[in-house]
Amino acid sequence: MRRLITFVLVLLGYSSAGAQVWPALPDAGFISGRPATERDVTDGNAIFVAKSHESYIGVPLKIVIPQYAYHIGEGGKKIRVIIVQAEEANGIKLVGYRDFEGKEYAATAAEMQFLGTNPPN
Repeated sequence: MRRLITFVLVLLGYSSAGAQVWPALPDAGFISGRPATERDVTDGNAIFVAKSHESYIGVPLKIVIPQYAYHIGEGGKKIRVIIVQAEEANGIKLVGYRDFEGKEYAATAAEMQFLGTNPPN
């Protein structure tokens, strides 16, 4: 019976291995509404610091933090991530994000597809 159900699900385009389960958004470990500092990075609340000489130059982007997103990689490959920081510095919009293994990255906002605060289906 189990094999029959699996076969039917595969025919319908579903698979337990392919199911995309998104984790809950974090309650901590992100920064919003102000530029990140070195302390924010040390405390695990930010991925990068936008600084020139001794002045912070990052300006927070007006987006909801944290939120779900896809990082669009080579060949258009979408990687599911959570945005934990978003700032503009010297005309470049940057985001800090974590993948679902907890690895941290920074990318331009143009490389992201922002999805909001509700887990995508």
